[in-house]
Amino acid sequence: MKYARALAIAVLAGATLAGTGCSVMRGQETAGAYVDDTTITTAIKAKFVEDMTVDAASIKVETLKGTVQLSGFAKSQAEKMQAENIARNTKGVRAVQNNLAVRP
Repeated sequence: MKYARALAIAVLAGATLAGTGCSVMRGQETAGAYVDDTTITTAIKAKFVEDMTVDAASIKVETLKGTVQLSGFAKSQAEKMQAENIARNTKGVRAVQNNLAVRP
């Protein structure tokens, strides 16, 4: 069980780094801020994987200058709020934009 969780976190971290690789090249932020934002995104996704009430695969997390944007689908209002609470309570997060749509 611990091996599967560690593997899932590693895959999420790799996907996050690969999916956001061009951000600094477009001049959106400094390299240090980019690393901070990637760390925040990875931490939130890891917490989603650990939380049994949030479907990590259905929620996209993007971070820019400490502002986190959640998008995708939640199965209930409770899941939507739990995802937002997890993001808000992650170190380094300045603001959260919760754009999750509730879809049963």
